[in-house]
Amino acid sequence: MAYAITQTCCNDASCVSVCPVNCIHPTPDEPEFGTTDTLYIDPRACIDCGACADACPVDAVFPVDRLRGPDTVSGDLNRDWFRDHPNDHAWGAPSFPRSLPAEVGALRIAVVGTGPSAGYTAQELLRGTSAEITMIDRLPVTGGLLRHGVAPDHQSTKRIAESFASVFHDPRLRMHLNVEIGTDLTHQELAAHHHAVVYAVGAAADRRLGIPGEDLPGSLPATAFVGWYNAEPTVPADAVELSAERVVVVGNGNVAVDVARILLTDPDRLAATDIADHALAALRRSRVREVVLLARRGPGQAAWSRAEFLALRRLPGVEVVVADHPEVRAAIEAAAGAEAERGSEAGSGTASGAALLAGLPLVPHDGDAAPGPGRRIVLRFLSAPVELSGEGRVEALTVERTAQAADGRVEGTGVRDVLRAGLVVRSIGHRGVPLPGLPFDERTGTVAHRAGRVVDPATGRPLPGTYVVGWAKRGPSGGIGANRACARETVGALLDDATARALPVPEAGRGDFERLVRRRRPDAVGLRELRAVDRAERERGEAEGRPRVKLATVAELLAAGLRR
Repeated sequence: MAYAITQTCCNDASCVSVCPVNCIHPTPDEPEFGTTDTLYIDPRACIDCGACADACPVDAVFPVDRLRGPDTVSGDLNRDWFRDHPNDHAWGAPSFPRSLPAEVGALRIAVVGTGPSAGYTAQELLRGTSAEITMIDRLPVTGGLLRHGVAPDHQSTKRIAESFASVFHDPRLRMHLNVEIGTDLTHQELAAHHHAVVYAVGAAADRRLGIPGEDLPGSLPATAFVGWYNAEPTVPADAVELSAERVVVVGNGNVAVDVARILLTDPDRLAATDIADHALAALRRSRVREVVLLARRGPGQAAWSRAEFLALRRLPGVEVVVADHPEVRAAIEAAAGAEAERGSEAGSGTASGAALLAGLPLVPHDGDAAPGPGRRIVLRFLSAPVELSGEGRVEALTVERTAQAADGRVEGTGVRDVLRAGLVVRSIGHRGVPLPGLPFDERTGTVAHRAGRVVDPATGRPLPGTYVVGWAKRGPSGGIGANRACARETVGALLDDATARALPVPEAGRGDFERLVRRRRPDAVGLRELRAVDRAERERGEAEGRPRVKLATVAELLAAGLRR
């Protein structure tokens, strides 16, 4: 019986490299890689060896006859993908691990950040070189978006953190947490103690709507809301108020879907996860009964992944409806018809965003009235936010109905509606922030680079020994697994420069750097303290039947680290 990849796939392609018959696609060398929701196994070519299941870091691969519940469709999804993307599974050019000439010697490399892109970077360096690694993070705990971005009810996705555990515990890696580059240490000081510095700092800012009232209390960026329910130490426990019956989420990507799902999931289900205690308590008191997902474009341009949207449709006790609109109705009918012509059911492996809506009720939506009984999610397309209003905090969002031309352009129609809401979450994308001492591309919101080498925009010349990876490099696109290929490219550039003797020689040694860190940040956290925090959180979780109970403030994390 063939294996199938389920919707919890992280796309890091660990399975691709172990498949003996090359039947898992798209591979990192193929154009579809990074644009599909998951990878797929061709059931006609699979030899049922199980190597992919053993290699998967998030347990997303199962024999087809063992699929249960929502995963039962995965066998058909895998098969259908190869129907639309025929592949002879021929082997491409072999790829061998990079190594350095012995005469280069041991490198000292700093990696700023501890999220997925940083973890993959350190993994590549430790596996392929004898380098000594220094990892630095502004927070006193590791994980980045794995800890503070992945929704708490997606515990399988968080398992990828286990693959980084051996990286963080490698004897050639030193960790300095609760240290911020640009505040506690400068880039120049970091570079003076290492042959190379790799920045894996993500995209910490949210894009703004640019409308009146955007900064009223009750208007939050998605990063704040997600950080609130994930116990991100810089987000206060009282950052979110859930006393209103309606919440509007501006956006329709995966983060927007996460926000809607968490708001309406039964808190008793969330109580079995690692959700922040303060968020769980607030959700138990919540009066929210309706969440509106607002999109200025039509359903064909919905940015959520198929897996996330189907999970939303299956949320117990929650009705998912579409706000009726002639153009939306026509788009859904046309997409469903096209799927039927191709012999697929709506929701198949290649179904469009509009086809995924087939079968959902289309209902009139009066956002000026109180929500009806029960809990529901309203998908409202072709509506653009124009103003937030309220006395002292958000009470309403004014939207303008839009029309979408055949070429995708969207224009306002002049017709406006008012949506009464006590909370508006802006989920329209992330954006990188400038890093002191590094060139920044304001247009793309990324560190200026070429294939991972940080460059001077004025001259196009690389800054010696300075690199970037992850969202800070390519912008806020691609899931966790996409960082693996991204890290490989950046590390490849670094190793090319090392081989060419283009890396600067450090002015001081590793011990000098550790003394500098202790002098600047006496409360810096190392591996021993990190282990103590992990033990404390797991012990608290075990007492409550949860994977862990997160410590939610810097003070709590530091105190737990000291009790080692």
